[in-house]
Amino acid sequence: MRTITTRTVEYPADGLTMTGHLALPAGVDRRPAVLLGPEGMGLSDVERRRADALAELGYVALAFDLHGGRYLGAPEAMLARCMPLLADPDRMRGIGRAALDVLRNEPRTDPDRIAAVGYGTGGAVGLELGRDGADLRAIGTVNALTTGRPGEAARIRCPVWAGVGSEDPIMPPAQRDAFTAEMQTAGVDWRLTVYGGALHAFHHPPVDHPTVPGVGYHPQHAQRAWRDVVALLAECLPGTAVRPSRDPELDQEIEDLTRRP
Repeated sequence: MRTITTRTVEYPADGLTMTGHLALPAGVDRRPAVLLGPEGMGLSDVERRRADALAELGYVALAFDLHGGRYLGAPEAMLARCMPLLADPDRMRGIGRAALDVLRNEPRTDPDRIAAVGYGTGGAVGLELGRDGADLRAIGTVNALTTGRPGEAARIRCPVWAGVGSEDPIMPPAQRDAFTAEMQTAGVDWRLTVYGGALHAFHHPPVDHPTVPGVGYHPQHAQRAWRDVVALLAECLPGTAVRPSRDPELDQEIEDLTRRP
């Protein structure tokens, strides 16, 4: 395991003080960078550990905040915050741009090699950055097949990879079709991976609070989705020697189970 350093970064966005998690790889040179977006509940240790795992692979990684330092574990609170946000592309772009500026201004970041990867609402933010013409080398989303305003997908300047569970009721086949039609019409270099039998948020380990219906963890597909994300970054952010990587969440789950009496 490579030595990494981490720190908390605060920055303004959406009228809030956001609290992100920055992970830096070993060394002092400029490195490719990844903007990492969380599920609608907000930034948690799940995303922090994934940012750390990306830093161990040689990337500068910023796990960004959605809710001003809050984690919205109650479904009602999460939906009350996220539904208006998802309906407002300009707000999503503002949140994404603020975090992207923090990442781009980090001295270790190579500003010409930045990708956005996000889960759920965080993935929707990444897509809106692309539709806003942000200079990204790749966009990867899991559970976020959101469509944008007509014609704006033509501004996407990089490959787009999306992953979704086949049994996800929040991103059903009709939504998949609308998303892929938008990407195809815009001439985007796009890919869609459908993980058989998986529900919404299949990548996210079980949480100790209520969730919305249709959510469920699938450890096998979680690992596959992580490998697909790492492969996307290796393809689109040249100059990083990427070794095989496991999703840190499954490793953490195994460790927690071994500690139980």
